[in-house]
Amino acid sequence: MVPALAVAEALRAEGAEVAFIGGERAEVQLVPAAGFPLRQISVEGLSRSHPLRALRALARAALALPRARSLLRELAPDAVMGGGGYVAGPVGLAALSLRIPLVLTEADSHLGLTNRMLAPFARRVCLAFPIAGREGPRYRVTGRPIPPPAGDRAAARARMGVPPGASCVVVFGGSLGARSINRAAVEAFADGPFHVLHISGRRDHPELAARALPSGYDLREYLDLEEFAQALAAADLVVARAGGSVFEIAAHGLPAVLVPYPHAAGDHQSANARWMADAGAATVIADEQLSGERLGAEVAALLGDRPRLAAMASASAGLARPQAASEVAGELLQAAER
Repeated sequence: MVPALAVAEALRAEGAEVAFIGGERAEVQLVPAAGFPLRQISVEGLSRSHPLRALRALARAALALPRARSLLRELAPDAVMGGGGYVAGPVGLAALSLRIPLVLTEADSHLGLTNRMLAPFARRVCLAFPIAGREGPRYRVTGRPIPPPAGDRAAARARMGVPPGASCVVVFGGSLGARSINRAAVEAFADGPFHVLHISGRRDHPELAARALPSGYDLREYLDLEEFAQALAAADLVVARAGGSVFEIAAHGLPAVLVPYPHAAGDHQSANARWMADAGAATVIADEQLSGERLGAEVAALLGDRPRLAAMASASAGLARPQAASEVAGELLQAAER
C-alpha cells in the first residue's frame, strides 16, 4: 500500500481524482485515512504450498472479475494502476477487457505473478530495480514510490522521544513484525548505551512487552506512515528486513543492518539487501545466522566507527529515488491522455 498511496498523493497534487479498489487488509484503514475512496473485492493470495488453498484463491479471483468490471464501469477511470498484489489481478484484467489503459508498478527485484501475467498488455511497467529481460520501451525503472521523507531531524527526534545527543537505532520488520529480529534485538540491545526505537509489529508485541526493558528501550507495536517517517528521520542506524522499505531507508540516507526474510518470493529480499550492501550502504546478516550476540556486535562496531557510518549514510542517500512517485504518476497521466 505504501507505493500506491505515494502515487495517489502525487496524482492528487496534479489535480487528478483517485479511487482505490482493494481487498480486506491494510487498505481498509490506510486508504480512507489518506482521504481516498475505497471500493472492495473479495480475493486472497495464491498459496504455493497448499493446493486446495490455491484453488480457492483462483476461484475467488474468477468470481471477483465481474465485480471489478462493474466497479470500473461505475468509476469510469481514464487509467488504472496495478500495484502487483493479488487484488491487481482481477482489476487489471477488468481494465484490459474494458480497454482502459493499464500501468503496472513492481516494488521487488523480480516481477510477481500478477505483473508477469499483465505486463504484456500494459502501457507501461514501472520497475523499482532493473530486471534482466525486462527492458525496452514497455519497461521503465523509476524506483519504488514512497512518501516524502521527513526532513526535520531535530523535530523528529523530539517527537519520537530520542534524548539529545543520543545515538538512535531503529528496529522494524513489517506490520506483523519479524520474530527473529524482534528476539535478537531485545537480547542484543537491552543494555545498549544508545536509544532503541523498536517497532515490533502486532504479533510479537505482547511477548516482548512482558520483558523488563530499560528506559532507553522504546518498544512500540505499530507506527502509522507519518510516524514511521519520523522514526527514520530520528535514526542513526536501522536494523530491518530487506523488503520495499529499503527505498525508505535510502530516502532518509540511513546506514542499515539488513536481515533478509529467507522465504520471500523469488528470494527478492536477498537481492534488495545485496543492492544496498554492494553500494556500501548496509551490512547483511543471514536470518539463520542471526543471534543477539551477532547483532549486538555488528551494531556496536558500526556505532563505534563514525567515519564508516557516515560513509554508509552517504552511500544510502545515493541510492534514493525521491521522484519515483511523481514519475509513476506521470506515466498514468500520459496513459489517461492517450
